[in-house]
Amino acid sequence: MSAKKDDKPADETTEPAAEQAAAPAQQQVKVNDSNVTASYANFCRVSSTPEELILDLGLNPQPLDPANTEISVGQRIILNHYTAKRLLSALSMALQRHEQAFGVLETDIRKRVVRQQT
Repeated sequence: MSAKKDDKPADETTEPAAEQAAAPAQQQVKVNDSNVTASYANFCRVSSTPEELILDLGLNPQPLDPANTEISVGQRIILNHYTAKRLLSALSMALQRHEQAFGVLETDIRKRVVRQQT
């Protein structure tokens, strides 16, 4: 005995075809980081063109006096705007988790530095 096409169990729900098509399938991505080079950056400059977003990362040896310091850029990362938006979302989520665990991050270095009383 076969069920009619419209017969569905009472607890089954379906989404319209447009919603099903809009939801991307979950994929497992394997990342090979055997040749990765780690670098540290405490400076980031962001610029863009209509096609790309450019991140320049470097080391600022004098973070308290950036106006009189030459910063050597060690890495340049070029992203399309879609990847940049996904990166923004991933960084935002990671920072929210960090702040929930450890407290709010103060980005103004002058407010973080404790001056010693003489």
